[in-house]
Amino acid sequence: MMGIVYRDLKPENVLIRSDGHIMLTDFDLSLLSDDSTSTPAQVIPTRNPSNALPPGDHTLDPSPFKSTSCILPNCIVPSVSCFIPKRKHKKKSSRRAGPAFVAEPIDVRSMSFVGTHEYLAPEVISGEGHGSAVDWWTLGIFIFELFYGVTPFRGMDHEITLTNIVARALEFPKDPSIPGPAKDLISQLLVKDPNRRLGSTLGASAIKHHPFFHSVNWALLRCTTPPFVPPSFVRDLVSDENCPEDTPVDYY
Repeated sequence: MMGIVYRDLKPENVLIRSDGHIMLTDFDLSLLSDDSTSTPAQVIPTRNPSNALPPGDHTLDPSPFKSTSCILPNCIVPSVSCFIPKRKHKKKSSRRAGPAFVAEPIDVRSMSFVGTHEYLAPEVISGEGHGSAVDWWTLGIFIFELFYGVTPFRGMDHEITLTNIVARALEFPKDPSIPGPAKDLISQLLVKDPNRRLGSTLGASAIKHHPFFHSVNWALLRCTTPPFVPPSFVRDLVSDENCPEDTPVDYY
């Protein structure tokens, strides 16, 4: 929403804060759109999106929000609580989705060849120019790597890797087995045509509504306790007397 195309998403650039939430670092390759190229925030009406929950899935039952522990200046509190969700079956499968709020710079274009080889989008490699859709491609690579431990198009060298990204079809390893919604999300993010890639039109709104994220309450995400909170770190002061003269020292 700040008009920034990140262009360098990878595990090395995702940090875990002391409270367990994550944050991005290293914005050296980011592209900041100006007012002349960025698309202003708009509300787009949507009707029965293809990536909506299938009939039979569960949805959160609206309940009044009563907790005061997550009232932060940058936390918008809707009428749905993320702390004690109640679930019920959908009664009507033809329920219409609400309007989608789009504020990403979907119209910004760049001809720069920047990024990490294994995460480069096909349009960056071909030199056709790229926009914010490159971030959704790298998100697909990132999720794939979290599940399988490797990137999907990695080759023996950089040249083969780039060739695989442009020409080779996406393949999922047989092991480990991952949920169907995860495969579907990765497949839609790793569409080589940026105009058909998930998020290229509606931005993050389309991705947030994918069934893979059906249990995530995005509005209260910053207020939710993360599944892993790093233990407190205490640095012990070490004096010269505690280290023998022959103690090896590594420099980085």
